[in-house]
Amino acid sequence: MRTTLTLDDDVADYLKAQSRLQDKPFKQLVNETLRRGMAPDVRASKRQRFRVEPNRGGLVAGVDPRRLNQLNDQLEAEDFAAENGR
Repeated sequence: MRTTLTLDDDVADYLKAQSRLQDKPFKQLVNETLRRGMAPDVRASKRQRFRVEPNRGGLVAGVDPRRLNQLNDQLEAEDFAAENGR
């Protein structure tokens, strides 16, 4: 089929350059590029769907969730004392 196609300048420049690099006629390169664009993405269909598995996030026995900030403060104070030789 013969038709007139208006390409953006950057697309035309790219296709012309590829035509020269691959030593293929411009018409052939345009058709191959269009066919690749219309083909279904085989890679996407082979990928397994990502699945999120929730974690209960329970605390270890003996840890009071209401006092976690106090525990953090205590650990920071111990690190500070160790760094300053106290």
